[in-house]
Amino acid sequence: MLQNKKIVLGVCGSIAAYKSASLVRLLIKAGAEVQVVMTPDATGFITPLTLSTLSKRPVLVEYSNTETGEWNNHVELGLWADLMLIAPVSANTLAKMANGQSDNLLTAVYLSAKCPVYFAPAMDLDMWKHPATQQNIQQLKDYGNIMIPPGSGELASGLYGEGRMAEPEEIVGFLEADIKKKLPLVNQKILVTAGPTHEAIDPVRFIGNHSSGKMGFAIADRFAAMGADVILVTGPTSQTSQQRGIKRVDVTSAADMLEACLKYYKDVKACIMSAAVADFTPVNVSAQKIKKQDKDLNIELKKTTDILKTLGEQKRKGQILVGFALETNDEEKNAIDKLQRKNLDFIVLNSLNDEGAGFKTDTNKITIIDNKLQKTTFELKDKNEVAKDICNKVAELIKA
Repeated sequence: MLQNKKIVLGVCGSIAAYKSASLVRLLIKAGAEVQVVMTPDATGFITPLTLSTLSKRPVLVEYSNTETGEWNNHVELGLWADLMLIAPVSANTLAKMANGQSDNLLTAVYLSAKCPVYFAPAMDLDMWKHPATQQNIQQLKDYGNIMIPPGSGELASGLYGEGRMAEPEEIVGFLEADIKKKLPLVNQKILVTAGPTHEAIDPVRFIGNHSSGKMGFAIADRFAAMGADVILVTGPTSQTSQQRGIKRVDVTSAADMLEACLKYYKDVKACIMSAAVADFTPVNVSAQKIKKQDKDLNIELKKTTDILKTLGEQKRKGQILVGFALETNDEEKNAIDKLQRKNLDFIVLNSLNDEGAGFKTDTNKITIIDNKLQKTTFELKDKNEVAKDICNKVAELIKA
């Protein structure tokens, strides 16, 4: 959920500021870009050098750099951020935020922010319980800011109770969960297939195709970024998912892929069959490596089970099934025939005659044809952008 997110992390004067180092590391590990902004008081608890080293960005404290005279533009920072997180936020900064005061860079960035703002309070028990603090917190919530609740435990004063800043792992988990619940495909289960299948001839050789799996993996990543619970069934490939939380199921043959698809298909809202499944497989598979001989080798083949047709026959009302057609001639005619025969909601057509489309490339050029025969043609794009077009079409159908 935090992949490629731009985050302004505000750090205030609190003993809990030492946790900010772990928090920065976790945010970076989750794939976020982190810009730390500290209050002057915070620098007495943890050095800017520590957080700068971890975030790989200069830490900002003052409105300008006194050595270079360069202005730290609070307005640009507020516009740059996808989200702002202030952790720890002290009682003092809470009061300033609630009342619109901006006597330091951090509070000025807060007032300039156009993005969601999260705050994680940290203070002693009596300060936390004080009516003024609680009133300030309520005011911030009324403004639309989101509080990450403090925990209970032993406090710096020796008292025991509420006021401890949430642990860094809890904060990251809170952010991810809050972002996910606002995404368009949250709680939707989606099955994606990718890559080739390998049909064994003997323990060494197989029949396969040139599919790299790039398109299927891009689709799975995009669905995950939209909040879906993704199951990715993939044939042999070196591709890896960029999004966390995707359930990957590795298979080898067409029979393996059929078995995996049937296992998960009944529970998903949508299935996108982007794998290049072999149409034929050897009738007999040698248990030993076939030795090279002077005479020709004949291999008898049989048809594999048509996975897409099988799923189309089992499709329940409201379930969405998407297929792909990679063609070299009579492209639209063949794609429409496949769309109708296999009970698809839409088919993604691409042609090997289009330069930059097809197997192993980083780009693709597609036409989407739906079951009403409405056609949408897209220009040549990076496969990640193509995945967005396909996933947006699925999201429209789910919403409808």
